[in-house]
Amino acid sequence: MKQIISFSIFLICVSSFSQSILENDLPYYEMPDHPQNSTAGTMAARMVDALGFRFYWASKDLTKKDLSFKANDSGRTSEETINHIYNLSKVILNSTLKKQNTSTKEEFSYKELRAKTLINLKTSADILRTSDDISQFKIIFGEQEIPFWNQINGPIADAIWHCGQLVIYRRSTGNPINPKVNHFLGKIIE
Repeated sequence: MKQIISFSIFLICVSSFSQSILENDLPYYEMPDHPQNSTAGTMAARMVDALGFRFYWASKDLTKKDLSFKANDSGRTSEETINHIYNLSKVILNSTLKKQNTSTKEEFSYKELRAKTLINLKTSADILRTSDDISQFKIIFGEQEIPFWNQINGPIADAIWHCGQLVIYRRSTGNPINPKVNHFLGKIIE
């Protein structure tokens, strides 16, 4: 619990100073080591960690050309997709913090969105990892409380889906992800 509180304080500081975050300070360059015990909390945390790792590499070092790319006129640009993933990460985080979701309009740069998304995911995973009962982490919209199960097939799966879109979009612009990324191992193969 102490680690969660420390990371939450870090999160508050980051939200105030997000532009000063260095790339090396962001989580998910590699996946954290797997836990020794398999519980509902460690399994859910691992899913969020996998999302964080995929998002880290799908969104790393995007150019203006990458950010403005969209597959067709009715689709989202890469930057709009990153913003959507950020909003999904807030739903995941609010669930683990037992907070209600709000629809506040926020404007951030690509680097800020990326950093905030990764930190939201890391904070969420850290909370889940230490939980014995993940059913307490409901998705709250107004008076409606939605079970944690919907977190898996909703925001987590949706964000993973969109990470795949970012990878395809950046290939289309000639800026593929680092070929040393091994998603199966969650590591960079040197």
